[in-house]
Amino acid sequence: MRCPVCEKEMVEENFGGIRVDVCREGCKGIWFDWLELMKLDEKNEGFGKALKDALHFPRSNKEDRERINCPKCNIPMQVHKYQSSKEVNVDECYSCGGFFLDSGELKEIRDNFMSEEEENAYMEKLLKESPVFQQAQKDLEKEKIRTEAIRRYTRCLRLSYYMTGK
Repeated sequence: MRCPVCEKEMVEENFGGIRVDVCREGCKGIWFDWLELMKLDEKNEGFGKALKDALHFPRSNKEDRERINCPKCNIPMQVHKYQSSKEVNVDECYSCGGFFLDSGELKEIRDNFMSEEEENAYMEKLLKESPVFQQAQKDLEKEKIRTEAIRRYTRCLRLSYYMTGK
């Protein structure tokens, strides 16, 4: 597989039972297939020389870099903050579920890994700041009121139907 950043050939390495692709001869980026990153995103997960080496590569990520294409699907990957580490932007393929991490990003994710409480608080903050979410909540409340009114109305209709004997 070719690295989506520098086009060098990536090599498969064992990070303690998890096999990932590393751009060893180029930018030192790491490719994680679907669900692999979840198995290595906390400090005490994984082991071995390859993982140790990957954690020592310095952080190298150009913020102004254009979107990269997935090395498997060849479609543009989405850039966003990693779910359990609000400090690190990752590239994710929404088709195959793979992640590409630039050099040093795995260490950053592991160093800034959020507890479940921190993750919930951060998610709540993001939702409160989202105008789309706020509008969806208002629309949902209106729909609940409307649904309750319809339920009451139809209940009355059913009662009147039985009372008249039709």
